Amino acid sequence: MKYYIIAGEASGDLHGSNLIKELKKLDESADFRCWGGDLMQQAGAHLVKHYRDLAFMGFAEVVKNLGTILKNLKFCKEDILRFKPDALILIDYPGFNLRIAKWGRQQGLKVIYYISPQVWAWKENRVKQMKNDIDKMIVIIPFEKEYFSNKWDWKVDYVGHPLAEEIERHKQQGTSNKLSDKPIVALLPGSRKQEIAKKLPVMLEVSKFFPHHQFIVAQAPSVEDEFYRNFTKAYSNVSAVKNQTYDLLSQAKAAAVTSGTATLETALFGVPEVVCYKGSPLSYQIAKRVIKVKYISLVNLIMDRLVVKELIQNDLTEHNLKHELQELLKNEKRINEIKKDYAELKTILSEGGNASAKAATSIVNFLSK
Repeated sequence: MKYYIIAGEASGDLHGSNLIKELKKLDESADFRCWGGDLMQQAGAHLVKHYRDLAFMGFAEVVKNLGTILKNLKFCKEDILRFKPDALILIDYPGFNLRIAKWGRQQGLKVIYYISPQVWAWKENRVKQMKNDIDKMIVIIPFEKEYFSNKWDWKVDYVGHPLAEEIERHKQQGTSNKLSDKPIVALLPGSRKQEIAKKLPVMLEVSKFFPHHQFIVAQAPSVEDEFYRNFTKAYSNVSAVKNQTYDLLSQAKAAAVTSGTATLETALFGVPEVVCYKGSPLSYQIAKRVIKVKYISLVNLIMDRLVVKELIQNDLTEHNLKHELQELLKNEKRINEIKKDYAELKTILSEGGNASAKAATSIVNFLSK
């Protein structure tokens, strides 16, 4: 079968690559064409467009780049029609993928959505249209199955979270690459230039108060080294790694992490973390009015309580971040509480077994009917 897969972010590239590997086991003649990144390409897909060319964050940034987004949509539709896939598999990235889903259904394509848009957080009214446009929805967060079933009468497949299997695989492989002789504080400022420029300067300023620790920045694969050096060059106990985020997290004592998938990755490695978010003033004011959830961190959302501290917008200051990191490095009671909660989180996310394999089976069974 021919599969056309669209992922618009680094996390989608990771999950897409594992899905491709599992689909190949079930469908030896599988042919993949994708929008994604290096990992999906290495897994055997023909890469049409890299996610670094799709990375627009926040309301204001999307409006500013609307022309580019519309050109990408037009090109994507034309490329799908030329390829004539048996299935269109959309991975997260809702601003783009939901438009493609609607168009794909109109073209008579089989539309499969893997990793649901977080409609339970905002834009809940999209669910009705999603039910019309998506043939098979596969979710990875435990409460989503009940949410779609009870509130929207929509039967979706829950497969577990693919990060749980990915991180367990990395832990079993281990690493001999020691990143520092000092205790490490990991800095994960995001994968897009706009968000990195907002958060990284605050994270770096805090390094001055911890001279006996090494602060290591996890660089996004799609962002050039020089962009980071412009921020880090003034700090003596700061370094950076690229394509080694999991090695970094396996050695870190604490972390400052941008809200998103990285908060789950950090938790699954057992690293005490503080979650950071800062957007443009306009984007933040709009988001504050439309987002309905109690927390911005997936860790807190899944656990339905405040497990990790969230520093949002004006609360993300040098003083506040310094205080939180001190707690995560020195307060044994706080550290033990977090790690106990992390163990419970891991159990919840691992209940589905191998998520990528279950997702692939769900897709193949659906297409074979």
